[in-house]
Amino acid sequence: MSEKRLLIESTDLKIEALVDLSEGHAAVVVTHPHPLYGGDMHNSVVRSMVQAYCRMGYSTLRLNFRGVGESEGQYDQGIGEQEDVGAAIKYFSDLGKTAIDLAGYSFGSWVNALGLDDYAQVGRMIMVSPPVNFIDFSFFSRNSKVKLVIAGSEDDIAPPSVIAGMLPRWNPHAIFKVIKGADHFYGEKSAELETIIEDFLALEA
Repeated sequence: MSEKRLLIESTDLKIEALVDLSEGHAAVVVTHPHPLYGGDMHNSVVRSMVQAYCRMGYSTLRLNFRGVGESEGQYDQGIGEQEDVGAAIKYFSDLGKTAIDLAGYSFGSWVNALGLDDYAQVGRMIMVSPPVNFIDFSFFSRNSKVKLVIAGSEDDIAPPSVIAGMLPRWNPHAIFKVIKGADHFYGEKSAELETIIEDFLALEA
């Protein structure tokens, strides 16, 4: 993985990102956990997601939402953050990437879900630990782009039982994987997380 730092334009703000470009049309934008609780693009789970996609030959982009790291602006309760995601998607679209995935962890998965209807270039979405016990997901209804949802069996922020109850409203055909023994932060379970993502990408190639 040979990521390079760059700044992308999100409305009138410059947003910090790390990008690794590969040949081909496949790319992924990966979003991070809650900024007010220390979340940023250097989060270990975000890195695992990027590594899994990278090993499968995808171009990758992880970004710091507005107000995080070197990104301009300030936390915007998921509203402006949707524009940041849109700017990252546009970056890949402008490079001619036509198979763009959107993958979010925790708060990042919520932001992605909020904007998904507006992200026409995105073909698939992966959600890792959507924080259904922490943030309201009641707005999110049927969307066939939701393809894979992952959670830890011991996650009290994204409990598998609650997610399982919501998944039929999101996409009843989505794959749902529960990592036994993992909490919200995955700890020693990152390899299992990466394997699930890689297996999904191999199956859906």
